[in-house]
Formats: sequence, structure tokens, C-alpha cells
Amino acid sequence: MSTQPQDRRHFDTERYNERSRELDALTLAAAFDVMNAEDALVPLAVAQAKPAIVQAIELVVTALRQGGRLIYAGAGTSGRLGVLDASECPPTFRTPPSQVVGLIAGGQVALTSAVEGAEDDRAAAVRDLEARALEARDVVFGIATGGTTPYVHGAIAYAKERGAKTIFFACVPQEQCADAADVSIRVLVGPEVLAGSTRLKSGTATKLVLNMVTTLAMTRLGKVHGNLMVDVVATANKKLWQRGIALVSTLTGLAHAEAEALLTAADGHVKTAAAMHQLKCNRAQAQSALEQAQGSLRALGVPVGRTH
Repeated sequence: MSTQPQDRRHFDTERYNERSRELDALTLAAAFDVMNAEDALVPLAVAQAKPAIVQAIELVVTALRQGGRLIYAGAGTSGRLGVLDASECPPTFRTPPSQVVGLIAGGQVALTSAVEGAEDDRAAAVRDLEARALEARDVVFGIATGGTTPYVHGAIAYAKERGAKTIFFACVPQEQCADAADVSIRVLVGPEVLAGSTRLKSGTATKLVLNMVTTLAMTRLGKVHGNLMVDVVATANKKLWQRGIALVSTLTGLAHAEAEALLTAADGHVKTAAAMHQLKCNRAQAQSALEQAQGSLRALGVPVGRTH
């Protein structure tokens, strides 16, 4: 990427949106309609990027199956959304915190405050990845909705040097700003309601895509059975305990009290409880069977749901 200043006025995310040009003069109800109509365009734009998104998910699944990591890298809103998605994987899918990682230009302080010049520091991306001992089996997912963020392009370049797979996400087309990633996701949401404010449609598109990437990757890795979040340890709090009982009841057909007793015997692990019931075995045997089945309840013949 060139380090020369760029005239970004022709970039999709910087262009003026004719539909919102009178935003400050509109009633609140009319302004709401403008923003809501623009937001409704985002899922359609995501759908247009389906082939690249599916390809990206396949890369992530392969990396995680090989013991690698998914490492997001971004600046500003993009970096915060990467950190958010990474932080939600352990409670949702019982993944180790090191498996999905979010890097933001400027470090932790940038999560709540703007850090001047952080996004322009390509070398900082290299340092951040070096600090996490990037390996060839990892995949680096760079998020730069406007397309040009040097920190993100620096992360992609270093990852390729290390032999890691790379994914790039932007809301501008390739011809406006190219990238060197293995998979390039371009979600073309068009000009923002506020020109250049990529926290709006571009941020929404980012959240939708990251949701899809980790949810479907974890589903392929056996963290989901049917549409149930089964790979959860229910002992963290009362809400999760009750959710765990309900899941065990759904998967086994047992009444509430029996499901709770089984969950207790499984040390609060829903998948283990379901496997114990299906295979008529103890906890250790169920855990061994799950390991051999790569965590898949479907491979063990557990129904997606049963009626009492």
C-alpha cells in the first residue's frame, strides 16, 4: 500500500449520500425513516458478498481445526467490533480466550478512546502480531471498512510473510482500494448517512459478517447442535444453569428434575450430559466419545430435540 496521502472523496464510504442531504432539516420521524431505509440496505449488500464470506469461513474452520487461531485486526470501530466478537466466543461457544483474538490499533485504551495516529502505524500491527507469536496455522482477518487503514494492511502483509492465511474486509470495491489477502470480502453498502462515518452502515455490515463467520465456524466445529448452543458449561451463574437444564431436557426428553440430575452428574457440561444419556455411559466415557467424535453430538446420534 502506498504511504502517500490519498484523495478519498471518490471512495464509496466518503461520498455524499443524496438521500440524507437534508438530514439536519428533517423532522425526527422523517430522519428516522431515512436512516432506517439506509440500514435496510445492509443485509442485501452482505448477501451479495456471500461467496467470499463462505470462503472466509472455510479458512477459519481449517485454521481452528488445526489448532490455529482467528486473529482480528482493525482500527477504530472496526477494531472494536473485532475485539467484541472475539470476547463473545468463550461464553457462547466455550472456546479458550486465546482461540479468537481481537487486535485494535492503539491497544486497550483505543477501545474507549481515540488514539491519534494509531491506525496509520503499519509497524504496530507487526509488533502486535509478534507479541502473540503468530504462526502459519493461524488466520488473520483484517477489518478496514474504508479500505485503506495502514495498520490493517500491515497486519495482512506480516501474516503472509509468516505463512498464515489472510482475510480482508472492506466496504469499498477492489478498484478503489486493493488488498493482498487470500480472501477479500467487499460489502458495498454505499455512501453513509453521514458522509465518511463508517460506524453506521459499514459498522453494521461488519457486525453481521463477523457474527456469521464465528457462528458458522463454531457450528462446523461441533459447538452447535441443530440451532442449540450446546457447548456450554452451565455452572457460571443461575441463568446459565437453568439454560443448561432446559437444553439437557430438550436433547434427552427428560423432565426438569431428571435433566438437572444428569447435568449435575456431567459437571454442568451440556454436551457431556447429552452424550451420557444417548450412550448410557458415565461422564468419563461420554467425554471420551465426544473427543473421538470431534465434539459432534450429531455424530453420536443425539437427536436435535425430543418431546417429553
